[in-house]
Amino acid sequence: MKKKIIPFIAVGVLIVVILLFIALGNLIEKYTPTKERKDLDDYYSISSQNEAAIILDHKLLDTKAKVEENVIYLEYEMVKSFNPRFYWDYNENILRYTTSSDLITVHAGESQYTVTKDTMPYDHPIVKTDGDQTYVALDFVRQYSDFNYEVYNSPNRIVMTGEWGDYETAVIKKDTQLRYQGGIKSPILADLSKETEIIVLMPDEKWTKVATADGIIGYVRSKLLSETTVKTAVSEYVPESFSHIKKDFKINMGWHQVTTETANSTISTVLPNSKGLNVISPTWFYLNDNNGNIASLASKDYVDYCHQHQVEVWALVSNLENKEVNTTEVLTYTSRRETLVNNLISAAIQFNLDGINVDLEALKPEAGDAYIQFIRELSLKCEANNIVLSVDNYVPTDYTAFYNRAEQALFADYIAIMAYDEHYAGSDEAGSVASIGFVTEGVQNTLNEVPAEQIILGMPFYTRVWSETPITSGQSESTDNAAPNPDDANDNENMADNHNGQNADETSDDNNATEDDDFADSYQLFTLDSYATNMNEISKLLSSNGVTPVWSDADGQYYAEYLNNGITYKIWIENAVSLEEKLKVLKEYNLAGGAFWKLGLESSDVWDIIIKYIN
Repeated sequence: MKKKIIPFIAVGVLIVVILLFIALGNLIEKYTPTKERKDLDDYYSISSQNEAAIILDHKLLDTKAKVEENVIYLEYEMVKSFNPRFYWDYNENILRYTTSSDLITVHAGESQYTVTKDTMPYDHPIVKTDGDQTYVALDFVRQYSDFNYEVYNSPNRIVMTGEWGDYETAVIKKDTQLRYQGGIKSPILADLSKETEIIVLMPDEKWTKVATADGIIGYVRSKLLSETTVKTAVSEYVPESFSHIKKDFKINMGWHQVTTETANSTISTVLPNSKGLNVISPTWFYLNDNNGNIASLASKDYVDYCHQHQVEVWALVSNLENKEVNTTEVLTYTSRRETLVNNLISAAIQFNLDGINVDLEALKPEAGDAYIQFIRELSLKCEANNIVLSVDNYVPTDYTAFYNRAEQALFADYIAIMAYDEHYAGSDEAGSVASIGFVTEGVQNTLNEVPAEQIILGMPFYTRVWSETPITSGQSESTDNAAPNPDDANDNENMADNHNGQNADETSDDNNATEDDDFADSYQLFTLDSYATNMNEISKLLSSNGVTPVWSDADGQYYAEYLNNGITYKIWIENAVSLEEKLKVLKEYNLAGGAFWKLGLESSDVWDIIIKYIN
């Protein structure tokens, strides 16, 4: 029996030994760090020698740089993310950068650039185009931007720093490896020798995420790191300082609508009817074709008359009069934009203007960058000729953010808020032209982008009369509401709406339905209509209809409502009282001054109120 049992025992022992060896092997395998190394070209996703990875503030970007003849080029969109002041003209292949005093121009493929009128040589082409993509030399971008960079080879990569402030470092205690992920089985990215300083990104008990100075991001054992040390990244970039032509008085400006050359003569009645006015802005210029040419109604006699009365003339340029003009096309072509700038400056010099008031409205978001570039370029020539540049703006909203008021304020001297047309001809409901909440919020939001000493608060001299004409079931919605427009209503309508471009491309929706609770089995529709008119006409209208308006704290103005021939009229009244509420906002926030749309619509008593707040 013993002889029969012994072989079984031997086999069993052998199996146990084999199992122990397998277990030991698995254990050794589990706790033995892998020596596999990750290919860095694969790590950086580099497919050719003409590419370079970009590591920005210790983050590996998906975007790649272009390498040509040892020169690093960045995609234009990335350049914009570093420094939005760079502007690329896709139509004429021209790069521009505007400083506080100079205009830098680069043509694609050229190894030179101009600073205003001076030509500067460069060691290599600054801008390259490849199909629809534009690239700008990194070293050129760096001249005007707040970032540092280092270039490394094998593989090609750029390590960039654009965020400044405190960061943590640690020192490697003994030779080890930087791994792709936390864990000894993760591939090796680099060998780290003792005393190597690394940047700590994400501390952890076992594995800490770190970055090397040459832009490799990975993990090391936490126990192999020293205590962290806080260091500070300091920028050597010196930000530009911007100067402005500032008046030593509060701006009291009136927009004066001039639609014909003969209408310039009205200045002799408009100006004497005002009090304390120190700036007047006649609507003299407008874009007249897609090449940047302007139509002009300017008058030297007008300017001389104003100067004799110590009133400055800041002529307005608009884009709403000639419907054949494509403003985006004018602004996005450098040659056409230059033509527009030169035409305005030439006219300002010819007619001895004190300033230019830009009122380009109803722009589309795709024109935003070109519009800001226009303001930059115009500002340089205005400053060179001692011409004040002011720019009219809507109250801030998400859909007008592309007007970039903060950038405007760096280059323009004054920013005017058109704090009116809260409700306008195309609105789908009746309401105030400029309630106090609308005005206050507009000022507060503008102050987030523009210093108070540059803000001019634009206020309305006009009121909108709303009419709701009922349409009972079965009647045509085209029923004429027979609104009792005063003689000058059409003129006032054009003036009020054309100065605020949010209305320029919109048509009135006159079919607004509401339910009438008085009808059980049917409902009532009404057509909504409105017209803008002056303060005196509103007084006459209320008087003739025997209406006593009531004060609305919420709106900061009087409200009137009455029924005439079955039509309901609603009026949020702009007068001296409502104007004073807006002037209180101007004073509270210590703004640069006020402006009024338009001269000739006001009642005489408003000027005594205005000069209380604007001396």
